[in-house]
Amino acid sequence: MCFALKPLCGNVLSRFVFLEVPPMKRALLAGFAVLALCSAVFAQSSCSQLSLGLNGSLNGFLPFPADNLWNQNIANASVDPNSDNYINFIGSTTPLHPDFGSGLYNGQTIGIPYDVVSGTPFVSINFTEYGDESDPGPMPVPANAPIEGYPHPGNGDRHVLMIDRDNCWLYEMYYSFPEKNDNWKAGSAAVWDLLNDEQRPYTWTSADAAGLSVFAGLARYDEVASGVINHALRFTLQYSQQAFTPPASHWANNSTNQYAAPMGMRLRLKSSFDISGFPTQSKVILAALQQYGMIMADNGSSMYITGDTDHRWNNNDLASLKTVPASAFEVVEINPLYTPQNVPTGPPPTISSFMANPPTISAGQSSTLSWNVSGASYEIVSPQVGAIRGTSVSVTPTTTTTYTLYSTNAYGRSTAQVTVTVQ
Repeated sequence: MCFALKPLCGNVLSRFVFLEVPPMKRALLAGFAVLALCSAVFAQSSCSQLSLGLNGSLNGFLPFPADNLWNQNIANASVDPNSDNYINFIGSTTPLHPDFGSGLYNGQTIGIPYDVVSGTPFVSINFTEYGDESDPGPMPVPANAPIEGYPHPGNGDRHVLMIDRDNCWLYEMYYSFPEKNDNWKAGSAAVWDLLNDEQRPYTWTSADAAGLSVFAGLARYDEVASGVINHALRFTLQYSQQAFTPPASHWANNSTNQYAAPMGMRLRLKSSFDISGFPTQSKVILAALQQYGMIMADNGSSMYITGDTDHRWNNNDLASLKTVPASAFEVVEINPLYTPQNVPTGPPPTISSFMANPPTISAGQSSTLSWNVSGASYEIVSPQVGAIRGTSVSVTPTTTTTYTLYSTNAYGRSTAQVTVTVQ
């Protein structure tokens, strides 16, 4: 039984305790209820149901927990008192625009691809811009990973999004280039635990300007084909101010106007906007915008929403989104709003110990790295290991290797090192 799961399992049991049924039947009913609920919980405890390959279907898997801000239904959330001012600054007639679709535009695919991998070798990532705010490698990025804009990525954002199905981690890189030795270089990178809520350190970027997951906000063909999107979408605006609101963690300001958007600002399509006459794919997207909204993630063309690259998108269908003006949206209440004057501060994780046992091995032998950490959101061991859950991992270095433990939370990062000597 899943007694160690969320208290919700116990809540189901307690509800059955008060049923006026015989004790034996009561116990059976309670057991069945708990098993049913635990099955639902475990169904979301791994990425095993994901399909491998380019734009592989998630088959109903929802990245991040249901209470994650990306996944929260905000249909009834309060409207920000300055909503009209924000919309007017954007331009009330500015149309919604799908920044994704099928086919090629100027020789490039339209949208941002992602790849679901299994058993892919982990490689090193060399950073060219924001290494101090990036999650270090290694990452499971194959040499032929699809780059945004493939087959001719050009000089754009060049995002690379990889889902490690075996371990349920999402790896995202910005301005990515493969190197001759099968490693990669990137402007920045972030690792996301698909099974847990994760907050980037305040003021840190990610592979997206706002410090957000890019993948979390994609309109994906697999979910549109299923008839429903259960999360917010990612979108861009031309101007932003020096501020952010959760789930964002970083600003990339290019305007001093008080009504320029803060990163993380969420727009919601008004419930009064009639979507009944829209074609199938657009209707699913618009329904999601009424229920979950869209989150400002980067500076770019205004009101552009992001999706994956897929030959099954109907470009004529998606073009109907361009008839929806910014005035059809409202700004969900922005609270809290973080600026340079009130960014939260606190202690980074505390690493009490980081040890190797045994610290000296012969070639071909293994050593167990173990650690004791408090206050961390996630951890990475580099080199060779990557993002990891738990408190230990077995390594088999071929030469003497110094391992670094990176422990990160919303306030920063702590590190510790240990060396395994190979005789």
